Amino acid sequence: MQIRTGLGYDVHRLAPGETLILGGVSVPYELGTVAHSDGDVLLHAISDALLGAAALKDIGYHFPDTDDRFKDANSLDLLKQSYQLVKAKGFTLSNIDATIAMQRPKLKPFIDEMCAKIANTLGIEIDSVSVKATTTEKLGFVGKEEGIEAFATVLIISK
Repeated sequence: MQIRTGLGYDVHRLAPGETLILGGVSVPYELGTVAHSDGDVLLHAISDALLGAAALKDIGYHFPDTDDRFKDANSLDLLKQSYQLVKAKGFTLSNIDATIAMQRPKLKPFIDEMCAKIANTLGIEIDSVSVKATTTEKLGFVGKEEGIEAFATVLIISK
């Protein structure tokens, strides 16, 4: 048996007139992410963590923003495809731990739904998915509400 960890990170600029989707959940807010896909930083970070744990490069390698097939792509689909690559290499997902850094809005009302969507998409138990949210105490680009970032770690185990 082989146990591996993966670390994922993503960041997107925030702008008026864009939508904010986190963990596959539409979050009402006056700013949204500027991105080639749907801009779901949480799912992008989780996808990168999964791919990295299996030494499968990163999300940009598999779903490049220069490819029109991924324009406005649903990141739940990208997450599912990333996990399929990991499973094809002989690994199964044990758990996910992720953090979203955003000054506003408060994300607590949306976190349970995010965890449920992630678990359902990956076919894992909901208690294997942890999503947390934090502010940056008004520091940096996140604190100035110029952008949003997400961090994720995963544990995968060989079958």
